[in-house]
Amino acid sequence: MLSYLLRRLAFLVITLVLASIVLFVLLRLLPGDPANALLSVGATKEQIQAAREHVGENLPLVVQFFRWFGQLARLDLGTSYISGLAVGPEIASRLVVTVPLTLMAFVLAVLIAVPVGFIAAHRADRWYGILLSAVSQLGIAVPVFWIGVLLVSFFALTLKVLPAGGFPQDDWSDPGAALQSLALPVLTVALVMAASITRYVRSAVLDVLGSDYLRSSRALGAGFAEAMWRHGLRNASVPVISILGIELATTFLGAVVVESVFALPGLGSMLLTSIAQHDYPDIQGILFVSTFAVLIVGFLADLAQRLVDPRLRATVSGNRRGAAGAVEAVRP
Repeated sequence: MLSYLLRRLAFLVITLVLASIVLFVLLRLLPGDPANALLSVGATKEQIQAAREHVGENLPLVVQFFRWFGQLARLDLGTSYISGLAVGPEIASRLVVTVPLTLMAFVLAVLIAVPVGFIAAHRADRWYGILLSAVSQLGIAVPVFWIGVLLVSFFALTLKVLPAGGFPQDDWSDPGAALQSLALPVLTVALVMAASITRYVRSAVLDVLGSDYLRSSRALGAGFAEAMWRHGLRNASVPVISILGIELATTFLGAVVVESVFALPGLGSMLLTSIAQHDYPDIQGILFVSTFAVLIVGFLADLAQRLVDPRLRATVSGNRRGAAGAVEAVRP
């Protein structure tokens, strides 16, 4: 397990380096010059040249990249061309909105999806099982911003029990006000995410319900709840864990849409503003942090799968006898 962990960490570092190269190159391929954001209409050639030198656009791409990569090695994301502020602290101030939004929505989605997905699978031949499956399929097709608009219309405009958008200027100094501001965004994201997770939970539970080892356990006298707890839960959770990692990463990256709907000062709104202004340091910093977060989530999900399923640990170690014993540990 330790050797696998070291290999996985090395792969994480290599992937992060390759991702930084791709981000840098793709950003420079986009049309537009970041120096233009510093100039007014009718700027002279001297002013244009001075602006290009200020942002470093007069340097070769290789020099620009290694300058930026050197900053990353020092944990420095650079300085914004427009505001002149350090990118790292600015991103950190936005993460106090984006991270709680993502995590609370994820937890709520899992709390909804797991029981609903189980019921939809266990009672797949009943009308309510079919209805739950159909509703989850419909939820996947509905755009997240549309659900946000509906929730704002009902809870903020009709019932007037929750704010329609915005976030307290003093952030989490007043936790109650902050939680009220995030209530509708969290519910919006959670409903969409729960619909997707429900489908995977249902599929995983159906596979377990139709398995020979579960039927054998029941034939040996175990009740349904006991058989599911001892033999079904672990097998059903393995594919779901990887999906949960993907859903969490997708939610973090998709926060730009929800934050725009609810006017939240998070990472998404900062990214939109930076793109409009061609502020390369801000864009690079946001995308690098987002990429790092996605890779970390995938890394943790991969480790969680191997902790849950001993067959994966045995496969990594290459021990055939261990693999056979692991199968016996999971399945009767």
